[in-house]
Amino acid sequence: MAEPRLRHLVLVLGDQLDLGASAFDGFDPARDAVWMAEVAEESTHVWSSQPRIALFLAAMRHFALALQRAGRPLHYRRLDAPDNRGSLAAELAAAIQELRPQALVMTAPGDWRVLQALRGVAAQAGLALDVREDRHFFCSVREFAAHARGRKQLRMEYFYREQRRRHGVLLDEQGEPLGGQWNFDAENRGAFDARGPGLLPEPLWEPPDALTQEVLALVAQRFARHPGRLARFAWPLTRESALRALSRFIEERLPLFGQYQDAIWPGQPWLYHAQLSAALNLKLLTPREVVAAAEAAYRAGRVPLASAEGFIRQILGWREYVRGIYWTRMPDYLELNALDAQQPLPAWYWSGETEMACLRDALVQTLDTGYAHHIQRLMLTGLYALLRGVAPREIHAWYLAVYVDAVEWVELPNTLGMSQYADGGLMASKPYIASGKYIQRMSPHCSGCRYRPELRHGESACPFTVQYWDFLIRHADQLGGNPRLAMQFRNAQRLDEAERQAIQRQAQALREADTATCTP
Repeated sequence: MAEPRLRHLVLVLGDQLDLGASAFDGFDPARDAVWMAEVAEESTHVWSSQPRIALFLAAMRHFALALQRAGRPLHYRRLDAPDNRGSLAAELAAAIQELRPQALVMTAPGDWRVLQALRGVAAQAGLALDVREDRHFFCSVREFAAHARGRKQLRMEYFYREQRRRHGVLLDEQGEPLGGQWNFDAENRGAFDARGPGLLPEPLWEPPDALTQEVLALVAQRFARHPGRLARFAWPLTRESALRALSRFIEERLPLFGQYQDAIWPGQPWLYHAQLSAALNLKLLTPREVVAAAEAAYRAGRVPLASAEGFIRQILGWREYVRGIYWTRMPDYLELNALDAQQPLPAWYWSGETEMACLRDALVQTLDTGYAHHIQRLMLTGLYALLRGVAPREIHAWYLAVYVDAVEWVELPNTLGMSQYADGGLMASKPYIASGKYIQRMSPHCSGCRYRPELRHGESACPFTVQYWDFLIRHADQLGGNPRLAMQFRNAQRLDEAERQAIQRQAQALREADTATCTP
């Protein structure tokens, strides 16, 4: 008697490590099976850093064990299998031929490219692909599309308020925002004084277990030429370790997170930040439990409202907002370049070898850990690329490659929209531009740097400051009417012609120096 044909092959990607995902609804171990594959293409379509590669592979292998403990039949392809075909599409096609499922099932992925590839394989095989809603998020793509419909501009603040009301987060008994206001952003811009941050909570560190050590050795050998280092690899890789990381953040860092979330300090990558974004994006944590934990800490009197609200805004507001932008605007969003930026990314983004102290610290930290907090990304690495005029696709590929929490649905809108203003103001009301004086206010880097942030040009002028004024000169016609930039453009108009020319000459010289060697 012939064996019954496999009913559903459930596809699980490296950022879908959730036993309760919608793909498992109705799962029958007697008739269904799970498919997962490690493939080189997911580490090479952008030049992924070693920490990012290791995070995904190690988390996938730990999730494979969780699936086995849950009694779910699993077909798992390891990267180091001798006949690994190298891409998700090729591996899935081979699995379909071998297993002969009646249909394919998956939770909606976080990457347009991957979704199109898997749909193509299913179509070629003549199989139905059931792509199910991702319940991980507070807001579905359809709900976001309804929110966006008819609006000339999208603004996160209005979306965030709508989500707060809808989900009953940080509201009083009358349904109004606790503290009488929707956000406390003005209270969340503190910088450390000259004494620095003082004694900080110990960073999360759980020594890699044997399975993770095996992955680290594989990555170090297989991807030796890729950027980044693995000596400080210590990310949560399981549901249990992610919950411990959440608990530690709520108790140890959240009380001061709000006040210092925009602060920068040399050699201190974590400060009061959560180290939870990678676990959230892998689906080891749900945003609902993260938001609930922060709100409970506030209501118990353990956390100030400004800290709880500032953190919740990142999860319930910004994270959900950028996902909605991504899925309602792709694939066209990837090609946007409203400022016609065409410069190559400086090669030293991959090494940290620059004389600018702030960028050197942020880049070395990124390569060492696969992490930088949001101000380092927006107002250091992102700001420099924006002022220089780096092509949006190039800086997008860099962010997607180097950060362990980078999945395209969250990385691309943050990069093209928020950081580079390449969407022309769809998701942010202005480009986030600043001179070196901003960096001087938020960090002590300038005191140990050879450049002076107050100088607009000259041998000692900070490259941020030079290129800030050059940006205002170059984009006066396009952006001069933006009311949120009015003061900055008025200041640029006051420059005399000789100074304008000196700034432009030096900015061009900086671009030419950076272009001498380009991205790998």
